[in-house]
Amino acid sequence: MFSGDTFKNIRVYWLAFVAYWGIILFGYDTGIAGGVVSQPYFETSFGLVNADGSINKSKDTEVSSNVVSVLQAGAFFGALGSAPISAWLGRKLTLIGFTIIFVIGAILTTVAGGSRGIAYIYGGRVISGFGIGGISAVAPAYVSECSPKNVRGRITGCFQIMVAIGVMISYFINLGVGLHMAGSPNVWRIPFGFQLVPAGIMCLGLFTVKESPRWLASKGYVAEGIANLAYLRREPHDSDEVRREFAEIEAAIREEQEARKGLGLKEAFFGKGNFVRFVIAFVIFFLQQWSGQNSVGYYAPQIFSSIGYSGTTNSLLASGIYGIVKVIATALFVFFFVESLGRKASLFISAMGMGTTFFIIGAILKTHPVATPPPGQSAPPPAPSSKGMAAMLYIYVCFYSMGWGPLPWVYVSDIFPTRTRHYGLAVGSGSQWLWNFVVAKVTPTLETDLGFKLFMMFATINIGGMAVFSLLLPETKGRSLEEMDIIFGSVSAESREAFIERALDHREIKSQRSIDKQV
Repeated sequence: MFSGDTFKNIRVYWLAFVAYWGIILFGYDTGIAGGVVSQPYFETSFGLVNADGSINKSKDTEVSSNVVSVLQAGAFFGALGSAPISAWLGRKLTLIGFTIIFVIGAILTTVAGGSRGIAYIYGGRVISGFGIGGISAVAPAYVSECSPKNVRGRITGCFQIMVAIGVMISYFINLGVGLHMAGSPNVWRIPFGFQLVPAGIMCLGLFTVKESPRWLASKGYVAEGIANLAYLRREPHDSDEVRREFAEIEAAIREEQEARKGLGLKEAFFGKGNFVRFVIAFVIFFLQQWSGQNSVGYYAPQIFSSIGYSGTTNSLLASGIYGIVKVIATALFVFFFVESLGRKASLFISAMGMGTTFFIIGAILKTHPVATPPPGQSAPPPAPSSKGMAAMLYIYVCFYSMGWGPLPWVYVSDIFPTRTRHYGLAVGSGSQWLWNFVVAKVTPTLETDLGFKLFMMFATINIGGMAVFSLLLPETKGRSLEEMDIIFGSVSAESREAFIERALDHREIKSQRSIDKQV
């Protein structure tokens, strides 16, 4: 796990650590809302309880899906809007701006309650979502552009570790306030207010890192680009490693500029070898969102209740354990297997495993339906069949974490050239948030109406859609970002090598002239 390369690339790991605090926010926000709206005090405070003390099921379902899904609505527009902003301002300043927007939304959700009704939570979640959407599109592009190819998959894959950590923290904060502050507005103010901690750490940390060398090269800031690349690689700016890598970056940028001069945005999307990459970015996130993980992640307390873990404490504790399993499984995969197993094999095994476990859960739920305790009666301990289904959910998230959790972000960060990477990540992230919104909005209704068929539906998507799609993707493990043009047919290998040699020769001539002048 920790080789010489780890310490050589310590500055890249630090950059990823800083940028990915925003991804902890991504995970935290996806996990926090389902637990907050299931708290009895929240339901009472925001008018979700009937006069006889029973829950107004239709209103509860509506508010629950709205509080969760309006975040995705804002995030969709934030992700799409991030592309031109990132291309103009650079990755670092764009991340700072979106973090500040997020903070404004987090404050609104925190102060809701009393005369400030549910509209404050809706509005705050939309604004926070806009910030999260931009961060989720820009951060992986920024990290990928700064990472060397031999560890790029591992460093970019830390994205999903941070998502999993954020989700886990949200589950345990919900559990803590549910156990110790269940009768006060703190059941939503502490969970929503905690968002300001990682946002503040990220905003301050961004002032300690460098701008992307690839973005600087694309804007013509060559000297600064070389200096930043040398800093990140911990090499002298005139070392062969830095010169070769920067020449490769320049070659890829010049090829694009020469081939697409004056053709603009249309050519960026529909140029040779580009359109298929945008299709992959859209479809891979469409499938990821319909894998079932987000339905479990957003509504974990409700999902665990549906399989027999009734009662707030039981369902929140089971959700917390789910979060821990997800963090550990994701970390093991990213640090030990992502660069050895490859992208295609990991995605295929992941999809088959997820589908199998969901089929098992659906079959158990069909043959051992869960009995709902009468109102006012304490929840019974989970039955053996419920424990079996919970175990399958824990195994399911292990399979998710070894493929379809981290790898869509890694893969989409891999396949785009510098000029279109921000557009590619914006399309991928926009697709992620669009389908995220749809899944979050419909899950409470599906869980109520379908019962065991919900798990059967996700299992079919896992095996029939995701496993097959995995086999159609080109392998990108161990290839540089600039080699992706060759893989997708934008340029031939011979043409690329000629560009690199010309760039190196050009730099040699400039260096020699500089030496001659000094002499």
